[in-house]
Amino acid sequence: MVTSPASQGPPDQDSARQVPVGRRLFLGMLGLGVAGVAFGATVQQKVGQALGSGLGRLLPGGDNFQIYSVSGSFPQIAPSAYRLEVSGLVERAKTFDLAALQAMPPVQLVRDFQCVTGWRVPEVHWEGVRLSDILDAVGPKPAAGALAFESYDGVDTESLTLEQAKLPDVIVAYRMLGAPITVDHGGPVRLYVAPMFGYKSLKWLSAIRVVKSATPGYWEQNGYPVNGWLDGSTGPSSPTGG
Repeated sequence: MVTSPASQGPPDQDSARQVPVGRRLFLGMLGLGVAGVAFGATVQQKVGQALGSGLGRLLPGGDNFQIYSVSGSFPQIAPSAYRLEVSGLVERAKTFDLAALQAMPPVQLVRDFQCVTGWRVPEVHWEGVRLSDILDAVGPKPAAGALAFESYDGVDTESLTLEQAKLPDVIVAYRMLGAPITVDHGGPVRLYVAPMFGYKSLKWLSAIRVVKSATPGYWEQNGYPVNGWLDGSTGPSSPTGG
């Protein structure tokens, strides 16, 4: 059986629980994966479509993302039904649909996606809106000091200080890898915190609460450090001040 990474400790946010796979299917997947390496991306794409993106990315020659879900399922949100609620200590609480986010000044980033467990995907293309622009639209009150993020999966949470959230490479993303963000990657809209490990980049972003002080998110409550800076520096202050 292919075991769930969740049993080996919490995975990164661009990573959710893998589904158990029988031995015969797993061996077949390995053979098809080698075919993908040998004969190109077309074979790999068809394998991924046949098995589902979560299983397809277990194969050699995939896009190297490890796909997980902390809730054991992937929320299915139609782009037309997507809503992002921004509330809390703000002057103007707002709800953004996908079109409203796409109408804001876009930003594009090309950055490596680094998991704290060691795997990395180089030069991932991201597109979205800066989180700081969303904050400007709602107007944080003087007492505001942090943000709490919620996911459509109803389980995952994350947090950033207000200072961290205003960094220019922290975005609310709606495109990656040259296309709209897929469900397994956290679409239609997810958080992307470029200077931190992947578990900080919450999938299926549903709400942003502007609060006085930060509460550690799901992975921090399960043993991951609140300070997720990639370079090991302290950076702007972490939610626990450490």
